[in-house]
Amino acid sequence: MRVAMLSSISWRTPPRAYGPWELATSLLTEALVARGVDVTLFATADSLTAGRLEAVVPRGYSEDPTLDAKVQEILHIAHLFERAGEFDLIHNQADFMPLAFSRLVATPMVTTIHGFSSERIVPVYRRYDDRVAYVAISEADRHPDLSYAATIHHGIRIEDFPFDPVGGPDLVFFGRIHPDKGAGEAIRAALASGHKLRMAGIVQDQSYHEREVAPFVDGDRVIHLGVVGGADRARTLGGAKALLHLIGFEEPFGLSVVEALACGTPVIAYPRGSMPELIEDGVTGFLVRDLDEAVAAIGRIGEIDRTACRRAAEERFSVDRMADEYLALYWRILAGSGGASVAGLRPC
Repeated sequence: MRVAMLSSISWRTPPRAYGPWELATSLLTEALVARGVDVTLFATADSLTAGRLEAVVPRGYSEDPTLDAKVQEILHIAHLFERAGEFDLIHNQADFMPLAFSRLVATPMVTTIHGFSSERIVPVYRRYDDRVAYVAISEADRHPDLSYAATIHHGIRIEDFPFDPVGGPDLVFFGRIHPDKGAGEAIRAALASGHKLRMAGIVQDQSYHEREVAPFVDGDRVIHLGVVGGADRARTLGGAKALLHLIGFEEPFGLSVVEALACGTPVIAYPRGSMPELIEDGVTGFLVRDLDEAVAAIGRIGEIDRTACRRAAEERFSVDRMADEYLALYWRILAGSGGASVAGLRPC
């Protein structure tokens, strides 16, 4: 099977630190290559993969302000579609723009929808609903106007997140400094409970940061670590009493949530978006309705068995499970597509 994997190019694939779309794409790509699938990754030129790498964009446009995002994206997308005939299947992980090319080629196309930035982009998805197989990353993120081939939760490399059976005394916030992610809510909950809060993430909304976060960051009760990646990410998540995920939007997934669970760290979250799918209330964390309930849940966090958190991550959110589900979807699409490009294919 020859798969063209189209990554987002905001960041390198895999990202050096922040870059959830690129991270999910990299994890899937490497798992498929390990299964013997012939994957060509279309990503930035500095990307890393065990498969083939194709690139016309030197680096992520979020990492280099001299690059025009729209120019780089159109060059990137066109580079793949000009070679579409070389592949049995195209897997688009780069949002809605590639959909406009889908009727110009015969190659079947899968698109993982990593969330909807706005209702304004939905008409594009709706227009190509009959041409592209859409994958939702949670049941909560399925749009009622679209049809879907599958819901496939993201997976992580469990071995990259060592289990910490004890954790630490402090709470942790892991995400963008943005109203959506609830950084300010996390600070208020931590301070009200008398716990220190360690925060990791990029500042995406400067005015929100200046208003809701910066005044409380004192290097003692509230510490902002900046962007944390690699082994430090696992140590930060695993060394916490709990992850506070008091989000202000319908979150499509939440990689930091399952990464925390893999480390054994329970999660306290508002039950919005995918959170009820990821967290079993009272078993791997608590789903709370407001700030008062969040503070109360912090006081009850000792009721959660950290081993149960790890077990849930292993059973439900491994990269192997994700890769197996995507591979099964690929074969189902290819079996139903007819066409010469499918002839003679055998399961890997």
